[in-house]
Amino acid sequence: METREELLKKEEINISRLGLIVDLAQAALMRSDLTMEESLGLIENTKRAALGLFPDKEFVYDLVYTPRFRRILAGRFTIPGTYSGRN
Repeated sequence: METREELLKKEEINISRLGLIVDLAQAALMRSDLTMEESLGLIENTKRAALGLFPDKEFVYDLVYTPRFRRILAGRFTIPGTYSGRN
């Protein structure tokens, strides 16, 4: 059985990993020439990785990261019903 300190250290490591995963995904979305389909795939893979680290926190992911990724996509692509996008 893991001690409280071990559990906290493990969670701290997972939080750092999640931050790195999300930062890399954001950078790829903002700085690459991915298609909309590729971008959506990257976002889905990012969510899958996040849920692998924190399986019971999908609602938190959807609350924090989904809007962030939507804003990036809206800035890169013309989304129906908006005036944003560069493609």
